[in-house]
Amino acid sequence: MASVSPATAAAAVSGPHHARLLLPSSPRRLPRPRPRPRARLHLAACHADTLLPSSSSEVRAPPAPAVGTSAESAADCFVDWLRAGGLPPGRVDIRERPVPCLREGKDRPLRYVAARDALQAGDVAFEVPMSLVVTLERVLGDESVAELLTNNKLSELACLALYLMYEKKQGKDSYWYPYIKELDRHRGRGQLAVESPLLWTESELDYLTGSPLKDEVIARDEAIRREYNELDTLWFMAGSLFQQYPFDIPTEAFPFEIFKQAFVAVQSCVVHLQKVSLARRFALVPLGPPLLTYKSNCKAMLTAEGDSVRLVVDRSYKAGEPIIVWCGPQTNSRLVLNYGFVDEDNPFDRITIEASLNTEDPQYQEKRMVAQRNGKLAIQNFNVFVGKEKETVAEMLPYLRLGYISDPAEMQIILSSEGDTCPVSPCTERAVLDQLVGYLESRLAGYPTTLDEDEAKLADGSLEPKKEVATRLVRLEKKMLHACLQAANEFIYDLPDHTVSPCPAPYAPELK
Repeated sequence: MASVSPATAAAAVSGPHHARLLLPSSPRRLPRPRPRPRARLHLAACHADTLLPSSSSEVRAPPAPAVGTSAESAADCFVDWLRAGGLPPGRVDIRERPVPCLREGKDRPLRYVAARDALQAGDVAFEVPMSLVVTLERVLGDESVAELLTNNKLSELACLALYLMYEKKQGKDSYWYPYIKELDRHRGRGQLAVESPLLWTESELDYLTGSPLKDEVIARDEAIRREYNELDTLWFMAGSLFQQYPFDIPTEAFPFEIFKQAFVAVQSCVVHLQKVSLARRFALVPLGPPLLTYKSNCKAMLTAEGDSVRLVVDRSYKAGEPIIVWCGPQTNSRLVLNYGFVDEDNPFDRITIEASLNTEDPQYQEKRMVAQRNGKLAIQNFNVFVGKEKETVAEMLPYLRLGYISDPAEMQIILSSEGDTCPVSPCTERAVLDQLVGYLESRLAGYPTTLDEDEAKLADGSLEPKKEVATRLVRLEKKMLHACLQAANEFIYDLPDHTVSPCPAPYAPELK
């Protein structure tokens, strides 16, 4: 994945099972830069929906009226901090929109970066000095230490999360307090006001039943716990850094659930910078996510240019429209896991079908050699992209045919030949296609709802945000599976005698 990218690294996520990370302050005060006169950012409120429509790659929002003094003062701390830190005059505003569904009326509006005036493709929307960007180089000071840590057992995300957790514990004495407070406001919520499934309850995770994402969430949760268990390593290896914090070591200062909330929040807003040192590649950029809107078919990216990070837009904007950036070539399941949203127009979306040769097959080694000769592995993932389902099914068939070869003499003929030379007979082809059809039907049966039921629920418009995101995801997965099923049945119909009985296959490849 070429990039990894809204929310606080130290904030908790609301909900009955999540306690907010309200941490005590230390009397110690860090030096603060002297304010310099800069052009002010503007805070405005937009009561129009700024969610991305599925039928268009553009995001439209009508011009927003200015808000009152109370709303503007809420952002003054963050805006003044940016100006004092040397943020050059830009061409964007920070605006507000209400969340799609309030939790007991307590959710505050989400903020986003919008064009202050008209922009054209190639314009620089804003530029953030590196002094306002959080990277491992800034956190740990010594780049060699940063590389050692991230190449060992701790990821960049874990290091950044721990740093901001300790900074938040200092309260207003932290230089990063205004930025942390702004991130805390978002609490890991994506542009649909939904948190990563890593922070959902067990009953909410049931919305993902049938989707491979549910198992991915469990696996990611276990990986975060492993990183949590290694946090004290960071404390002792970078002792000079943490001497400034008069608190306990990480695992004593922060319980796992608090660390997971911080980790997930950093995960949702971190930016992967290109062509920079290892210690700078993962960055938390003010005015970046979560204030920017992600879109899969956008080409604009935050890039490091000397001592700053800038955003050059890739399209025209009217005043008030949300600024869009590319989220990297990520599937919708990864977008939900990392950012809590689904992109209906995602050209990188796909599902995966795993096929594996039977290790109990007496000719397993020979078949593995044939598969490798044709660019395949003993355990091979076939990626199914939207609109390419029939092509993927056709690509799978030669691999699956290997499992139906039982004659050693026939196997030797294949080995001595070049290319894909598995014999194709109506009997074998019907067996291969029947196996694939059975797998696809079984996978679809694993979802508790049908595609038609999902369409009806989404059309009704009454789903709460998490369930809507989950329903959108599984609906797209089912559409690709149905297209594969249709393609396989078309291949069966095209057989010389599509009613032919399939051949037995005691060592057929396994499909997952």
